[in-house]
Amino acid sequence: MIMDTRNNRRARALARGAIKPVFIAVLAVVAGLAVVSWFLIIKPHQDLLSADSGGHPSTPVNVGQQQAAAPPVNVDALSINDLLSEARSAMNQQRVIAPAGNNAFEFYLKVLQKQPGNQVAADALRETFPFAASNVEQVINQRQFDEADREITLLAKVDPTNYTLTILRSKLDAQRKTLDQEQQKQLDQQHQAELAAQKAAADKAAQEKTLAEKTAADKAAQQQAALAAQQKAQQEATQSTAAKANSQVASTPTSAGGGETRDAIPISTIRPRYPATALRNNQEGWVDVQYTVNVDGSVSNINVVSAEPRHVFDNAAIDALRRAKFSPAMRDGTATASQQQKRIEFKLSASQ
Repeated sequence: MIMDTRNNRRARALARGAIKPVFIAVLAVVAGLAVVSWFLIIKPHQDLLSADSGGHPSTPVNVGQQQAAAPPVNVDALSINDLLSEARSAMNQQRVIAPAGNNAFEFYLKVLQKQPGNQVAADALRETFPFAASNVEQVINQRQFDEADREITLLAKVDPTNYTLTILRSKLDAQRKTLDQEQQKQLDQQHQAELAAQKAAADKAAQEKTLAEKTAADKAAQQQAALAAQQKAQQEATQSTAAKANSQVASTPTSAGGGETRDAIPISTIRPRYPATALRNNQEGWVDVQYTVNVDGSVSNINVVSAEPRHVFDNAAIDALRRAKFSPAMRDGTATASQQQKRIEFKLSASQ
């Protein structure tokens, strides 16, 4: 049993020693193939793609970095090789799908149009499709909707059933709706601002009109008050002059003939009836009346000289004088008709 165990251990050790050289050899072969592939396949391919500017054709395109190189004069007249050369140049300059008429996509599609089975153009379009789609998305985000429509149409010519096109079209529609909503919001805000400005202008005009009307009313009231004061002063002066003349006449006891000379004297109280309308409206005022005292003591020719307020107490004053009785004026002991002027006042306190 002891001899068998030692033999088994020695056999396993020999097997492990044999595996190590084989494993190392496999690794060396794999490493050699990788190096050969790099120098013979991968590096030449990258050098070819980077011959003009060192850029990779499948690098995502930045819309702002696209170079607007002048397109060939007559694309339809170019040969297959010339079109492929233009396409590679466009790739190196990151003109994958833009600008219109001078981009790799359109050159490759023109190659396939002339030679439908051209594998170089087909492979290039398939390889750059995702990056061209990324370019379209950037254009949509920049809200260049017409350009986005054009680029999506080019993508559809390469792979019309690709689901990416559905996504891009949805994003384009969403951006258009967002822009419409923003524009509508701006229009609404502008409209609201215009309405607010119109309201402010209308309010200002109304305030100015109210102020002008108030100023005019105040001025008219001042003029009316000044006129009333002037009329009152004139009436008081007239009454004072008349009273003075009457006093002088009354102070003359007799004329040459020895008869009495005096003015007419009221023998009944002149008490006017307060107008009902004025009483309801709590109005007060006065009326200056001029009248004739006849020989028999009756009153006639009653005229309103002035009143405040006008036409409110006139009739009441006239009626009161018609009912009044006078002792006629005397001239040399003979009764004679005479004219007088009197102010009849209307006070609420006196009517109660």
